[in-house]
Amino acid sequence: MRRRLTIFGVALVAVAASFVVYAQQASAAVGLHVSGRNIVEANGQQFIMRGVNHPHVWYTGQTRAFADVKALGANTVRVVLGSGKRWGPSSDVANVISLCKANKLICVLEVHDTTGYGEEGAAATLDEAVNYWISQKANLVGQESYISINIGNEPIGNNNPQQWTAATVAAIQKMRSNGFQHLLMVDAPNWGQDWQNVMRDNAQTVLDADTQKNTVLSIHMYAVYSNGQTIIDYLDRFQNAGWPLVIGEFGWQFQSGEVDHETLLAQADARGLGYIGWSWSGNTDPILDMATSFDPNQLTTWGQRIFNGAHGIKATAKEASIYGGVTSPSPSRSSVSPSPSRSASTSPSPSRSASSSPSQGGGKTCTAAYSIVGQWPGGFQGQVLVTAGSSAIAGWTVKWTYANGQTVNTGWSANFSSSGANVTATNVDYNGTVGAGQSTTFGFLGSSSGTNSVPALTCTAR
Repeated sequence: MRRRLTIFGVALVAVAASFVVYAQQASAAVGLHVSGRNIVEANGQQFIMRGVNHPHVWYTGQTRAFADVKALGANTVRVVLGSGKRWGPSSDVANVISLCKANKLICVLEVHDTTGYGEEGAAATLDEAVNYWISQKANLVGQESYISINIGNEPIGNNNPQQWTAATVAAIQKMRSNGFQHLLMVDAPNWGQDWQNVMRDNAQTVLDADTQKNTVLSIHMYAVYSNGQTIIDYLDRFQNAGWPLVIGEFGWQFQSGEVDHETLLAQADARGLGYIGWSWSGNTDPILDMATSFDPNQLTTWGQRIFNGAHGIKATAKEASIYGGVTSPSPSRSSVSPSPSRSASTSPSPSRSASSSPSQGGGKTCTAAYSIVGQWPGGFQGQVLVTAGSSAIAGWTVKWTYANGQTVNTGWSANFSSSGANVTATNVDYNGTVGAGQSTTFGFLGSSSGTNSVPALTCTAR
């Protein structure tokens, strides 16, 4: 939550050391989990968070918010809870999860009491936040496909942010030793903004601390990220290292010097990063409200931009496959192909059919499965799931031939080339390394006319 939007007059520190690629292999894929730098569901389907924060602990009666944000296209809601140290304690966790499931939303549950620890005297420690999760364990176990646990919101302020690493490692390990198998989310220090790069520089240490390799890092972007290049440089570090990241909170540029939300949205879309905007309604600073007085018919400028703007929620959100995977017609990944309007004549028609074919290269194997996740008159969105065989692979090439005149217009998470009906896709730098039996995905927007059959694929590994 942005109770403070301070512009820090500190230049970002350049990193001298190179980063080690973090190729996570979830050891217990019981639900939402990390695969490489992506969040995927238990079935291997990539899930990209597109949603908003809901300040539930302060407005427990505003339960219609879950249905309202879903109706506007969100696939995720980050729910503010209290441990009892400052707010709450939130004793309605089971009901919150039920509301998320009833409205086909993935729930990110977070303890807000940790905000600004070390600088905010009333804040809880991450260890205290973990104790709250342990007290709620009966409501959380069995919900791993529907929720992620964000251990503590913005857990360290600007005083001694270096303590974040040890505190976060200890919190993750305590969650695991108490039997939690959920996707864990951890926020950066510096009130979530990481302007001293503590999370960035210690990301590998934190990720390695998770015995289940099922932790995603979360950056909160406000005034520190007023410059588009700052956003790009920060995201580049994580992408080049192969680390999983979501933008767990951000605002918009409502005045000079505030976050460059347009660059943020475009970059998140192009990179396949999840984002969760702050916040639906009820802020002490109402400029950050997306809806006035929790009314979805009174969207503010910020609300219009995040839900209906370019690279916004309606254009890019895809419902979790655990709920059926209803998708918006075309996530916008570049300016090459504009998003078709969402109307009755262009409603998506998802297809889950797939074709796969293993092939060998140097003794290593992979399979590729093609699916049509949404289509409309004249176009469609496709996705390919690449799975390594019994040995880890260091790169992959997938080829197919269209039978009905389809073409690939633009894509993401792969390098594409076409020659007539023949299409070749190769890995990019961050998703070529795939562990034995693990998967990665890439996607694209294509054109079609009439029949849009699923082609046969070949996959070659190295």
